[in-house]
Amino acid sequence: QVQLVESGGGLVQTGGSLRLACAASGRSFVGFAMAWFRQAPGKDREFVSAISASGSNTAYADSMKGRFTISRDNAKNTVYLQMNSLKSEDTAVYYCAARRRLVTSIQEHEYDYWGQGTQVTVSS
Repeated sequence: QVQLVESGGGLVQTGGSLRLACAASGRSFVGFAMAWFRQAPGKDREFVSAISASGSNTAYADSMKGRFTISRDNAKNTVYLQMNSLKSEDTAVYYCAARRRLVTSIQEHEYDYWGQGTQVTVSS
């Protein structure tokens, strides 16, 4: 079993930056691909970014390319999401997810473990 806890959310102005972190516990998440999803009010949860178990492969939703960067530190059992040039439409609850596979997926149903989420609010 893997427990995921997100942190780093908050209120930021348009154009600002935030760094989210997701700490895994219960067992090492080496061998797990990781991802971030988000859910804005009144909308379905959507894919943000994913990283393979080794960290060598990443994927991003089109609207996040060039602004968001995903990374992981397997020694710390932590995955990060650096978010720059934030826009009001980035306002959402951001969720961390883990998948018992080495490779990434953009499909929500292919992830086995989920965190509780952290709120990101971008104000203009």
